[in-house]
Amino acid sequence: MTWAYRRLIRPLLFTQDPERIHDRTMKALSWAGRSKTISGAVRGFYGAPALPIDVFGLRFPNPVGLGAGLDKHGEALPAWRALGFGFTELGAVTWHAQPGNPPPRIFRAIADQAIVNRMGFNNPGAEEVAKTLARWREHRRWPDHPVGMNLGKSKITPLTKAAEDYARSFRVLYPLLDFFVVNVSSPNTPNLRQLQDKHALAEILDAMEEVQRSLLAKSADGGPEPLSATGLSSEASQPARGKPILVKVAPDLSFEALDELLELAQSRRVAGIVATNTTLGRPPANDPTLQKVYAETGGLSGAPLRARSTEVVRHIFQKTQGRIPIIGVGGIFSAAEAWEKITAGASLVQVYTGLVYEGPGVIRNIVRGLRARLAQNNYENLQQAVGMDT
Repeated sequence: MTWAYRRLIRPLLFTQDPERIHDRTMKALSWAGRSKTISGAVRGFYGAPALPIDVFGLRFPNPVGLGAGLDKHGEALPAWRALGFGFTELGAVTWHAQPGNPPPRIFRAIADQAIVNRMGFNNPGAEEVAKTLARWREHRRWPDHPVGMNLGKSKITPLTKAAEDYARSFRVLYPLLDFFVVNVSSPNTPNLRQLQDKHALAEILDAMEEVQRSLLAKSADGGPEPLSATGLSSEASQPARGKPILVKVAPDLSFEALDELLELAQSRRVAGIVATNTTLGRPPANDPTLQKVYAETGGLSGAPLRARSTEVVRHIFQKTQGRIPIIGVGGIFSAAEAWEKITAGASLVQVYTGLVYEGPGVIRNIVRGLRARLAQNNYENLQQAVGMDT
């Protein structure tokens, strides 16, 4: 099926505007997600085999997740589990609704299997997203895998008020989700990456922890239970600890700056690191078409990012001695790239650009390939492979 997508379907799709195709695809997946029958048929055709792993107190049916940015506000939420994903990261969502940057804002570098985007956190705002997610719950269409939310800063919010901005989104979305990712590494919101500074990030994490403590205190006093997400949590993530908060880092950070961030993450008990976001770097290109795409402003994702993101994953694993779980992102198109990330230190991986280039069969193929590699190495479970190359 992946071959048919690459040879027959993808060439047709790639003749059309990237954002228009994305919007049409999301509408189709949203329609499919509303029907148990259709979702069941999709799951029967694309569903991935089981390869469970426990990470930051949650049980994941397999380690391959949907990366943030594809389903910004959960409009197709049930469909992702049907397509075989072991978890979903929605967003990025900001407190204020915002249109993002003006189009065109997505560009394909087809020869390099890459994408340049400058979306700019386009979303309807945290409160509207919460309503969308609540409707999926009301209609009993919530997926049976962990669902997280990527949180960004509103463009109109000054950096000095960033902590408050993140905390507001966190509070309104908290009852609905299993984990949260603090995005301070997108290259498409002006000055956002300055929030990767240790002191600025500490303020954001402190504000979110204060929200979490207040919600847990209300729950302990007999208020509404805030940890209601999927029922997939293990005992380790029950009310005494709250929900996992992760931080997403840029591949362009120096290792010295990354080490400072990791020091903070360990002191603040950050649940995990997502490595990495898109890059401002560009690979060398002699092809005029590629040169034109790479001249566009925005973050680069896809195959050219693979090696650097794996390097960052390996550094984090070694620096923390494996104490902080890592979600590896960047250039994953097959089981080989997923295995590379896992053996470098990632407990979980995410796919976005790989889904665009390889089609919906890629998730099942990756999970099957990972199972085969575990068997070849005589490993009983996925956790044994994490960081084995370091």
